[in-house]
Amino acid sequence: MIKIYKAFPGGKHKVLTMSYDDGKFADRKLVEIFNKYGIRGTFNINAGLYNDGKRIDPSEWKELYKGHEVAAHTLTHPTIDRCPSVEVVQELLEDRKFLESVMGYPIRGIAYPNGSYSKRIGELAKSLGFVYGRAVGDSYAMVHATNLSNNDAQGLVPVGDETGFSLPADFMEWKATCHHNHNLMKFGENFKALYKKQYLYMMYVWGHSYEFDNDNNWDLIEDFCAMIGGQDDIWYATNIEIVDYMDVFDRLQFAADLSFVYNPSAASAWLIVNDTNVVEVKGGTTFNLKQFDI
Repeated sequence: MIKIYKAFPGGKHKVLTMSYDDGKFADRKLVEIFNKYGIRGTFNINAGLYNDGKRIDPSEWKELYKGHEVAAHTLTHPTIDRCPSVEVVQELLEDRKFLESVMGYPIRGIAYPNGSYSKRIGELAKSLGFVYGRAVGDSYAMVHATNLSNNDAQGLVPVGDETGFSLPADFMEWKATCHHNHNLMKFGENFKALYKKQYLYMMYVWGHSYEFDNDNNWDLIEDFCAMIGGQDDIWYATNIEIVDYMDVFDRLQFAADLSFVYNPSAASAWLIVNDTNVVEVKGGTTFNLKQFDI
């Protein structure tokens, strides 16, 4: 028998991703901290607001966000579920077009402004080429709210339920694990301690970089990145890299008897076979799995 598990690149079973909105000046310091500790992030920008005196000029974007992802946040940040569909289309498409003209790559992700999301918004976004969207709410709140003591309920402190670090069922309704002001260090400690390799875990942190200025707590994100960075079992990825990788894995074609697997994609996919064997299935190749049959 052969037992096969999906794995993240390098055979890892955990992924960390960050998502920060609005493209304001504090992104410069946040990117510096991320780069220092090898953390990868997605930065969601409103292309129609960059000249308001509070946001980074497009001339800086390409260099500043190198190694990270720039994603959409609508052109002017309206509460889009209150808008007619034609306006939503304009907000999404014009933001995407401007960002692509600056960054030079397809913009395929969005953080819904003001957390404004509905099935209508998701379908419109998909029709315009978006493949994921960060929706309102944090995944930990749904999972842990029923598992808290009275003392913990005030702060929604996680109490060990690993499902709070699961991947979304629908990437167009992607909820983060937590905002950085919601017990970030405790979540980070719990995530770092996860060891059961039969599961895939994701920690997803969101916020606005200017909040660190407003709250005078830059030490929070610095301490978090120092603690969570450099771990051998964590893949540090942008939002779109996670979505694209899961698509690569889902396109793998396995023989009915699991004797081989073909990867029709250009990128590699990674497997854990019989709990201990890390296998890279390179793009466009067939990998023989018979050697692991026991």
